[in-house]
Amino acid sequence: MRGSVTWFRRFLWILVLVGGVLIGSSVAESVTPDEARRLRDEVEEMFFHAFNGYMEHAFPRDELKPLSCDGEDTLGGYALTLVDSLDTLALLGDKERFASSVEWIGKNLRFDINKTVSVFETTIRVLGGLLSAHLIASDYATGMRVPSYDNQLLHLAEDLGYRLLPAFDTPTGIPFGSVNLLDGVDENESKITSTAGGGTLTLEFGILSRLTNNPVFQQVTKNAVHGLWACRSKLNLVGAHINVFTGEWTQKDAGIGTSIDSFYEYLLKAFLLFGDEEYLFMFQEAYGAAMHYLFNDPWYVEVNMDSAAIVWPLFNSLQAFWPGLQLEMLILRFAHMLPSIVSGKDMDSLLKASTWLLLVCRYLDVGRDIVSSLQYGARCPCGYCHITDVEDHKQEDHMESFFLSETVKYLWLLFDLAVGPDNLVESGPYEYIFSTEGHLLPATPQISLVREHCSYLGAYCTSHNSSLRQEPRSPEIYRKSEEANGSGFQRGWGPSALLSGLPDRKVSSGSASVKGTCPGLSHGQKIGVSYFKPQKTQEVVSVNRREASLKSKVVVIASDTSSTDMVNDGTPKESSKNERGNQSPEQ
Repeated sequence: MRGSVTWFRRFLWILVLVGGVLIGSSVAESVTPDEARRLRDEVEEMFFHAFNGYMEHAFPRDELKPLSCDGEDTLGGYALTLVDSLDTLALLGDKERFASSVEWIGKNLRFDINKTVSVFETTIRVLGGLLSAHLIASDYATGMRVPSYDNQLLHLAEDLGYRLLPAFDTPTGIPFGSVNLLDGVDENESKITSTAGGGTLTLEFGILSRLTNNPVFQQVTKNAVHGLWACRSKLNLVGAHINVFTGEWTQKDAGIGTSIDSFYEYLLKAFLLFGDEEYLFMFQEAYGAAMHYLFNDPWYVEVNMDSAAIVWPLFNSLQAFWPGLQLEMLILRFAHMLPSIVSGKDMDSLLKASTWLLLVCRYLDVGRDIVSSLQYGARCPCGYCHITDVEDHKQEDHMESFFLSETVKYLWLLFDLAVGPDNLVESGPYEYIFSTEGHLLPATPQISLVREHCSYLGAYCTSHNSSLRQEPRSPEIYRKSEEANGSGFQRGWGPSALLSGLPDRKVSSGSASVKGTCPGLSHGQKIGVSYFKPQKTQEVVSVNRREASLKSKVVVIASDTSSTDMVNDGTPKESSKNERGNQSPEQ
């Protein structure tokens, strides 16, 4: 399970050997080892062209305007791009800049500011960036230990985590999309959020709980996942946008792309990083339903979550992660670390959809084309620009922080693997899970083997060391938030209530895990104990009026009783497309 990255390396070696392509000696015919090395160095230059442009012209503002060589605050006004870039600096082995950046952030960054921020973006970019850098800077084994470092980034991460907690104070446990870092949730804040926005927080908050010995962070994000999963349809599909107070779906388009994508990603990765089989169980159910209702050879469509009627037949870019998710599942299954999730027939379609991912030589060719395209179309005087039109390559004066945390990081790792890897990920002391923002999250004993770690002779275990244990605290921000929201939280199930003590249970399956009410599901179905008996599907015609109907299908379920197929009537709804998974129609 936690050796998934190692198995990934071995699996790639098997593939390239069988294909007659030996990475490091012959590579792909069109990408020689020397060219791979040159491309790796070119990607590194791309990173520093953009990073230096940000530091010289935009820092400490959030993001760079690469055409005008200026800066702008786009999220919270707290040096977003620098925080998001920290572990890329470490990966590239730049000790001096990594250390100086860590020291500056530790001394100057503060979150007691009157800013309303996206919970999703702040979690994956800022909280994830701080935690990843802390784990690198505090550990001699990484080779990037900062001598002057004394857990400053962890303290900042904890403070930020507390300031995000008021967003989770909802009847369903699903968080608001935005929160004010000083005053909590505004009384006029939208109650609509996306599935990805509520379900892509478990890794960062889970690590924060383990590092601070405070279970509240992990529990509120697990409750959020429970809340979303409780509101799934009878087909085990989730929609795109949901009301966090009522649990009613405001957009019922189910898919693997926009507004939903990383919900699936984090179900699997939470299991891989933390070993919590409850996430695996939910992933198995969700993945089975996705393959059954969303896969429309050769790719995936969006359907109404209740009826499975096709509502959006076109590809969108955020769906591109799916074959990578499937490849990880395939590797884990071969390594006997993951139970069989799909049938042989489904495995055939899985392999068809993921074949291009398995061709490492093709990876290198595509990577080279990406580098060439970025250099030709996106490079600006001080960084890399948005492209507003891919036909005429019109440039926009903006560079997202994740260009440095994700895009160049993955390109650099691709070519470094071909050259013969010697970096923190491939040669370091731990296996790593990449967050949805590309941050390095190590499977250290303290993070991934909590129970085993505490049983080691002489191991540091905060729960049994009263002198080191941190007692949960409830900042003033909670009281402000709860007073502002008034009777909306009469049940007392918000974060401040959780701080008084959480139930010690291996698997949460009680009603306390799901606080909202989702129409159409019984209590047992809401908490994941029982499921609908599948019945035969009705013929449903897609909205584009093609002469195609869904054949009789079987829902992938866990049940002690015999099963037949079932599908509900539903009215297709026109899809609205947003750029990233955290956005909602009202934001």
